[in-house]
Amino acid sequence: MKWNNLTYFLKSDRIVLITLLITAFLFILGIYFTSEGLDKSTAIVGDTLTAYSHRPRSYHRHSHGYYNVPSKAAVLFDFDPNTADSTQFLALGLRPWQVRNIYKYRAKGGIYRRPTDFARLYGLTRKEFQRLLPHIKIGADYQPAATLAEAVPAFERDTLKYPRKLQAHERIDLNTADTTLLRRVPGIGSYFARQIVNYRRHLGGFYSVGQLQEIEDFPEESLAYFVLSDASVHRLNVNTATLSQLSRHPYITYTQARDMVDFRRLRGPIRTLADLRLLKSFDSRSLSRVEPYLAY
Repeated sequence: MKWNNLTYFLKSDRIVLITLLITAFLFILGIYFTSEGLDKSTAIVGDTLTAYSHRPRSYHRHSHGYYNVPSKAAVLFDFDPNTADSTQFLALGLRPWQVRNIYKYRAKGGIYRRPTDFARLYGLTRKEFQRLLPHIKIGADYQPAATLAEAVPAFERDTLKYPRKLQAHERIDLNTADTTLLRRVPGIGSYFARQIVNYRRHLGGFYSVGQLQEIEDFPEESLAYFVLSDASVHRLNVNTATLSQLSRHPYITYTQARDMVDFRRLRGPIRTLADLRLLKSFDSRSLSRVEPYLAY
């Protein structure tokens, strides 16, 4: 067998053989470059680890907060948690996420009305709060409205509309007091004050405090506050008064007034109370009531 016969291949076989050789070459070349790249990567990683291990400890920390703010020594100063900004809060020693909570609280309408309200801040320890407490100054606009009571002048009572009531030892004159003074009597308001004045005018004055009980539903406990320093009353002349004038008096009925006019017309002037006793319309009780108001 000749060598030429051994190396003789068909054209299709030669193509396959060449393809295999090229593939094998590329495979070997790829292994070569890959191993060289790994060696370089190992060296770089080794240098990086060496350099990283010599950096400060703080460099290895990863920030998980909302702000990457380097830690600084806390500085104490007066602040209002309702108006202070993030720079001031951070300077006071608060953490970034606490500052964010403060902003969220204020954005929702939250107000720190008292220094102790700041203690509700999430994550704030008792020691931290005690450190900040002397420096928390709530502005006047955020103080509770109740504090205005100290600045507002004391309420001045409207003595005309709401008169001060009499003390237990105080008394007023029943025949001279006006409605304003009468309303100062405990148990008497505007209604009874008007009733007293009207009744007094119709009678011609009171000769006894007990006459007040003739006013319907008059409070009996109020009688003790009245006196009669002058019990003189206006007297009605039974010989000159008309029928209308006589009948308008609270103690004289129309029948009694008519009888008195008829007596004058038929028998002459009425001279004494005894003349009135002759009239059937008068009894002893009615005569005793009206007697202080009659003149002859």
